[in-house]
Amino acid sequence: MTPHRLLGYFRMNSPLTHFDPHGQAHMVDVAAKAETHRVARATGLIRMQPATLQLVQQGSAKKGDVIGIARIAAIQAAKRTSELIPLCHPLPLTRVSVEFRIDDDACAVHCTVQAETVGRTGVEMEALTAVQVGLLTIYDMCKAADRGMVIDAVRLLEKHGGKSGDWVAGAAAGVTGTAPGP
Repeated sequence: MTPHRLLGYFRMNSPLTHFDPHGQAHMVDVAAKAETHRVARATGLIRMQPATLQLVQQGSAKKGDVIGIARIAAIQAAKRTSELIPLCHPLPLTRVSVEFRIDDDACAVHCTVQAETVGRTGVEMEALTAVQVGLLTIYDMCKAADRGMVIDAVRLLEKHGGKSGDWVAGAAAGVTGTAPGP
């Protein structure tokens, strides 16, 4: 697509809110939006060798309590999302909960994060960033034992609040969700 046609596309058709009518990136103006309670839940997992998973379960990794430190890292990441994602608004988070679940059958650790705020913009990026950093922390703490770990299936599960309302990932949609109908 030529630059001229691309500019025309952004002016008339773009659903991407982080671009102005000239196709330039900008931070979305949320001043006119109402403050509402907003919630987002995201998930992901890290697969590893059985022996590595055993180290995580027993708390005997060289660097210490893997799950405890990953939980703190995930919370910290949610709080600092706007410093990592250039066009994210800084948000006053009211709650961040982080859950880890050991999956022996899949040799994996699942991470689910719920982030909440009362504000003018959603907390999806905070929940997604927290999941990623929590899983990256597990990788960092266990890499001496297993460099082949794989972070996978990071996705938004649901969001609530705001002008666009609720969105829940479709059960039959696999790793992608479906927006609710009108």
